[in-house]
Amino acid sequence: MNVEFVNPFLEAIAEVLLTMAQTECKPGKPAVKKDSVSFGDVSGIIGMSGEKVKGSFAISFSKSVILAVTERMLGEKVTSIDSTVVDLVGELTNIATGGAKKRLAENDYDFELATPVVVSGEKHEIVHVSKAPTIIIPFTSDVGDFFVEVSFS
Repeated sequence: MNVEFVNPFLEAIAEVLLTMAQTECKPGKPAVKKDSVSFGDVSGIIGMSGEKVKGSFAISFSKSVILAVTERMLGEKVTSIDSTVVDLVGELTNIATGGAKKRLAENDYDFELATPVVVSGEKHEIVHVSKAPTIIIPFTSDVGDFFVEVSFS
């Protein structure tokens, strides 16, 4: 998978979390993911398709990280992954993908976005629309680690 294609997603999620949740984060070393089990307790997944590319993007948070992000964004304490948290994960996924889409359009990649889906629960699965390898990128932040997955063909 082309770094030129992956980097806009990494830049977009970092920008969204900094702007909306005052959360600084940095990507770690990418790796090929070997199965479909999530590395978090709640994940936002969104599909994309266009003439040149088809695939999906996912972001997975542990319970503690998404609760901290939610508190920073909403200014109120939350103690469980409830409907508010699920909606917030969907919105973060959508905004980050929109930011990546804008960056990729500058390099002549155009695609349509599906509606984000949010899945929660311990060891839930993330199924990507592409049969291409899934690249997983760990992120570190001041509230804990989270993971981004991209899979495009």
